[in-house]
Amino acid sequence: MSTYTVINPATATPVKEIELADLATADATIQKANKAFESWRLVNPGDRAKLLRNFARVVDEHIEELAQLEVLNSGHTIGNARWEAGNVRDCLNYYSAAPERLFGRQIPVPNGIDITFKEPLGVIGIIVPWNFPMPIAGWGFAPALAAGNTVVLKPAELTPLTAIRLGELALIAGIPEGVFNVIPGKGSVVGERFVTNPLVRKIVFTGSTTVGKGIMRGCADQVKRLTLELGGKSANVIFADADIEKAAAGAPGAVFDNAGQDCCARSRILVQRSVLDSFLEKFEVAVKKFRVESPELETAEMGPLISAGQLARVREYVPEGSEIAFEGTKPSGDGYWMAPTVLLAKSTSDRTYREEIFGPVVSVLPFDDEADAIRLANDSEYGLSGSIWSRDIGRAVRVSRAVEAGNLSVNSNSSVRYWTPFGGYKQSGLGRELGPDALDAFTETKNVFFDTNS
Repeated sequence: MSTYTVINPATATPVKEIELADLATADATIQKANKAFESWRLVNPGDRAKLLRNFARVVDEHIEELAQLEVLNSGHTIGNARWEAGNVRDCLNYYSAAPERLFGRQIPVPNGIDITFKEPLGVIGIIVPWNFPMPIAGWGFAPALAAGNTVVLKPAELTPLTAIRLGELALIAGIPEGVFNVIPGKGSVVGERFVTNPLVRKIVFTGSTTVGKGIMRGCADQVKRLTLELGGKSANVIFADADIEKAAAGAPGAVFDNAGQDCCARSRILVQRSVLDSFLEKFEVAVKKFRVESPELETAEMGPLISAGQLARVREYVPEGSEIAFEGTKPSGDGYWMAPTVLLAKSTSDRTYREEIFGPVVSVLPFDDEADAIRLANDSEYGLSGSIWSRDIGRAVRVSRAVEAGNLSVNSNSSVRYWTPFGGYKQSGLGRELGPDALDAFTETKNVFFDTNS
């Protein structure tokens, strides 16, 4: 087996060496999950619910440990990391109610009775990115387990530590051996094997649009079920009648949270021309106050980028001598640090305006009226998230219906709630995660007709 050395992105120092699974290990783990499926699917709904609630309780008892591990591994601020660990707990609790409510239907038909069943798929392969290792894992495995499936989860090479620990906590909670499996490994080896191994019945992938397209092509060979949550270039649309002070104060967190490494980042700010100067004045104050510091500090609002390679890629978008409107601050010394950076887009063709940078860089562009705002917001191959700021409720409804994005917030920058569906339009993805209907993506609907005239 090959190994990977986990690096602390805040200090650029080694943390731990992790063994990466080879093809044989991946196949053996998938086979183990397939064997465990035979008994897990037969666990009665009440008992499966109790096991998931127990898993949630054990996670809750280890919130601080998981959070500290994420700070070390991913450079997330301690506040964010605690929320992320808590989100895993909350998803497990939420979906623990599902096994006892996995209802089919009785459909009126002539000459008989017709009923439907929601049946689990089998082994679910979940491929998790490095930007939010804990919550995105939980969004997949909590409903998958609740529906009676077994799981093989591949964390990103860069950030495996919390996934490995969650696998250990699952066993402590009483989840049977083989039901929830964590396999650190390369995407080209383990992730690709999820796609090609016929025992894996569905893939849940979060990551880049380019990689997602490749997985989609691979799944076509077996008509394998697939959920994709891909890239984004979300718009933060601010009308003249909005609370400009509130919109400006919230805009840094909407794009610079997690150092901009967020597919929901509002990295295009569209401001009605008549209030552009007022917004920029307030936004500059907010950006310069945004605390970029050691993620272990309780006051930190942004930490480092995940790796030297990611820092280099982001810097390519803002090379030396670039025209920067203003920027925030960053620590000196080791680590993969970059200051929050604000650009004034010259046109919609600017590379920094169009492409997903996945770093703390935002472009600001004015618009003239409602139609112009909608046109600019939709002028993207992506459609994941976004915000609309206006005191006019009629306008807010019209614009939110017209903007092509799966998750919108009005007078807010919140994208994710485990109670509500999450997913994208266009090249931002396929399918929906979270919310009350998530189990539909992890089950087949079986229809059975009983002839009562026999």
